[in-house]
Amino acid sequence: MSLKDKLDELHQRGLAEIKKSTDLKDVNQVRVSLLGKKGPITEVLRGMRDLDAEERPKVGAFANEIRDDLTAALTKRREELENAVLNARLANEKIDVTLPGTPVAKGEPHVIQQIIDQIEDLFLGMGYQVLSGPEVEEDKYNFEMMNLPKNHPARDMQDTFYITKEILMRTQTSPMQARTLETHDFSQGPLKMISPGVVYRRDTDDPTHSHQFHQVEGLVIDKHITMADLKGTLQVLAHELFGDKFDVRLRPSYFPFTEPSVEADITCFNCGGKGCKVCKNTGWIEVLGAGMVHPNVLKMAGVDPDVYGGFAFGVGPDRFAMLKYGVDDIRNFYLNDVRFLTQFTKKG
Repeated sequence: MSLKDKLDELHQRGLAEIKKSTDLKDVNQVRVSLLGKKGPITEVLRGMRDLDAEERPKVGAFANEIRDDLTAALTKRREELENAVLNARLANEKIDVTLPGTPVAKGEPHVIQQIIDQIEDLFLGMGYQVLSGPEVEEDKYNFEMMNLPKNHPARDMQDTFYITKEILMRTQTSPMQARTLETHDFSQGPLKMISPGVVYRRDTDDPTHSHQFHQVEGLVIDKHITMADLKGTLQVLAHELFGDKFDVRLRPSYFPFTEPSVEADITCFNCGGKGCKVCKNTGWIEVLGAGMVHPNVLKMAGVDPDVYGGFAFGVGPDRFAMLKYGVDDIRNFYLNDVRFLTQFTKKG
């Protein structure tokens, strides 16, 4: 049998093997067995050295045609098998886009954050700034500039966590008021701000106390600010959070950073002011502390108390949430129990 006949036989056999291949592994094995360095075509071509000089180019060209044809057949079969694999995967993994989607639970802001957001929205609408400050604070701003010098007995009510003798976890958001008072340019207008955030006290956790809770402190400084402005502001706040049927009353109290100082009460939400166990038969519930800014606080911030004055107040969103929704244990807000938190689905 001549070399050309052997090559032609290998050609036909190779095409048949390629056609019978059922997967990519088979195709690769056929390629190696036919066209590899130790394959039969290579072995046949080694016999070309025995050919006449005239026959050798013709057989070489014929061999190249066979090699090219087998290579093209291998490529085509590989593509056919790859497409078959892809089509099978598409058939098995297809998605019915007309099916309804899997429901995704929609989250809500935490109930305390809802209260804070509602307070912020109210005061932004009244022209206030919302300013936040550091939770790790200097004793100077947390106490001294709030008219609470070292060893002042009122500090005992706000015992906190100290990092050093002069650095502590803030007990109130009032330090941001002192910082802002130092830098505010009153020639550009009055200072109207609230400062929300987390504060810390060395309290033992129980149904009404927590070592960590939230505050929103407010401050207004300008010329000719009176107690009437303070009460009007608190009235608007009470109506926003609890409804128009609630009234506000002010009782004399004491805070080192305000003079005069007051406790603000609102009409009892349980009895509507008639008197019940919740309000201890007074018809009122205490909600926040406030007062006219103490002249010493203004002086320490470089503000002339003979020209400027104003009021300050402190709101506890945790307490407001407890009162608004009848929650009897503040710790429920911090346990992250979804069954509890999902009750408060409406903002505010």
